[in-house]
Amino acid sequence: MLSHFCKNGVIERIGRGVYRGSQTNLDIDFEWEDLSLVAMSIPNGVVCLISALCYYHLTDQIMREFWIAVPHASKSPKREKTRIVRMRNIDLGQTEIQIGSGQLKIFDRERTVVDSFRYLSREVAIKALQAYLRQTSPNKPNLSKLMKYAKSLRVDIHPFIMALTT
Repeated sequence: MLSHFCKNGVIERIGRGVYRGSQTNLDIDFEWEDLSLVAMSIPNGVVCLISALCYYHLTDQIMREFWIAVPHASKSPKREKTRIVRMRNIDLGQTEIQIGSGQLKIFDRERTVVDSFRYLSREVAIKALQAYLRQTSPNKPNLSKLMKYAKSLRVDIHPFIMALTT
């Protein structure tokens, strides 16, 4: 049935196992449309790392693929242009954002910065921390929350914070 509807233009295939109606009018910012469709198609998926850093404007990296975290015990689903990261303690720092008419799960800014030190290169992580510390109202840095997450996830970022704030 899916191939029949695709041939007749009723639906369009976005990715493996992801389809949408061809007449669907999504009220989503073009930049985040594909990310939201992929993230919503993955059960228990949470936007993380480079994708979250881009969303919060904490990096100059280009999002070449979507970074989605899934619980460590679950099976990693396959999606085109998507990097699945299996993480423990996935509820820590998880929040929801509104993109178009859909709710999308994403890690908050502090969890994203701490995870950068865990999963990404030191250079990307330090730049993310610098950008985080430079932000002003209403996105003022919350150092106590950042340190709490770092302690919970066993990441020692205290020397980097000291070096960047003195």
